[in-house]
Amino acid sequence: MTSLNQHVIKHKLELLNLAAELGNVSKACRVMGLSRDRFYRYQTAKAEGGIEALFDANRRKPNIKNRVDETIEAAVVAYTLEQPSHGQVRASNELRQRGLFVSSSGVRSIWLRHGLSSFKQRLVALEKHVAATGGILTEAQVTALEKNVNRSFAYLPSHVKN
Repeated sequence: MTSLNQHVIKHKLELLNLAAELGNVSKACRVMGLSRDRFYRYQTAKAEGGIEALFDANRRKPNIKNRVDETIEAAVVAYTLEQPSHGQVRASNELRQRGLFVSSSGVRSIWLRHGLSSFKQRLVALEKHVAATGGILTEAQVTALEKNVNRSFAYLPSHVKN
């Protein structure tokens, strides 16, 4: 059990113990700065599952129904490696011409899931892909990589560029 979990459990148990000691739930909640609803949730959780039930459970579940199909996601990633310099709107339009319908925000979501959200991240992924597969770069990919090299040198002092 981590120290953060210990602190959280200790705080919840203190609330439950204070309410039992005072014999007044409202007063205990006021002193601890919590709502009565929260007290009763803690009390129910402890009664049903013991102290282990007081651990913070991550209630966030992914909403799979909002995701695009895996084939479309793979096509977006493949297109991104093919044309790393294209933005999300252009990628969406080009994929639409190929018969794959994904919105620009859908492209952005896919990029975020795969760590491709920035131009630099897309170029790093392209370099890793080429190193792993041994593929040959297209002119567009070479241009994008050269553009990145020029950008990285733009921020260096003049004595380092030479």
